[in-house]
Amino acid sequence: MNSQTIAGVTLAALSIVLTVLARVQLGKSFAMTPKANDLVTRGLYSRLQHPMYLFVDVTVCGIALAVHCWYVLLLLVILVPLQTRNGLREHELLRKKFGERYQVYRRATWF
Repeated sequence: MNSQTIAGVTLAALSIVLTVLARVQLGKSFAMTPKANDLVTRGLYSRLQHPMYLFVDVTVCGIALAVHCWYVLLLLVILVPLQTRNGLREHELLRKKFGERYQVYRRATWF
């Protein structure tokens, strides 16, 4: 294996672990469609508003790097707009349900 493959596999593996961790930290708040079950502010969510979206995208980048196929990055052309749409819906739902508590959370996170 060359260094590009090793870097890609490492990046993909690490980001998959972080994606799973984010999913576990969401617990019962996880849903396939945006819902406002609870405001999760612990773990990865203490700094990132959408860690699952971020780490899925990083996984795709790691796979592209590992397999030396940059066209794999075209998946991001589909994923990023869908994640953006869902993120905006989530923001609106959480803002309506949790009000100022959600605004304080958003100001405390990086993005």
